[in-house]
Amino acid sequence: MLLREEAVVAAVDMLPVENLRAHLRLASGFGEVDDGAEATALAGFLRAAIASVEARTGKVLLRRRFVMRLDDWRDRMGQALPLAPVISVEGIWIEGPQEQAVEIPRAAWRLLPDNDRPVIRPAGVMLPHVPRLGSVVIRFTAGFGATWQEVPADLAQAVLMLAAQFYEDRGMTDRAAGLPFGVSALIERWRTVRTLAGRGARR
Repeated sequence: MLLREEAVVAAVDMLPVENLRAHLRLASGFGEVDDGAEATALAGFLRAAIASVEARTGKVLLRRRFVMRLDDWRDRMGQALPLAPVISVEGIWIEGPQEQAVEIPRAAWRLLPDNDRPVIRPAGVMLPHVPRLGSVVIRFTAGFGATWQEVPADLAQAVLMLAAQFYEDRGMTDRAAGLPFGVSALIERWRTVRTLAGRGARR
């Protein structure tokens, strides 16, 4: 499986920079240039924290578009998507060995939304056959919302705590790897046991 993000995590003005500044008890307003440089740095810590939380939970915090490529369906009765919550599936294509792409008609499949494991189901008995050396391409949009206010409170707090940790640890290399206990506790209920999204090489 190959999973590619089609847009970077939110611009600075969409991230909770002021929330993080308040969490760190940092002063502001002493100079436009200094404040701008600090906001950019804080946004970087927030993006790193968001990426860490998303990687550990399989949940997309801020709405973005993704493209997933599989060499075959994992199960022709239904293909699970690796991220949640999925807002929409924009299209599904089957590519042959010569990279010619044929879109699967929307009437042939449907999305079953789920907070943990959204699935693409066939409208009929099975999803279409994928030719040998071919692939499936799925373009979808996932995320809790377009603004930070739509992110669940515990995940939002986990991001702030982790970003603050990154800020405090900047330049340090001797801290043990892993999440702080408080962050792990906040995200625990959101964690999903991962399964392979694709079946792997055919036999």
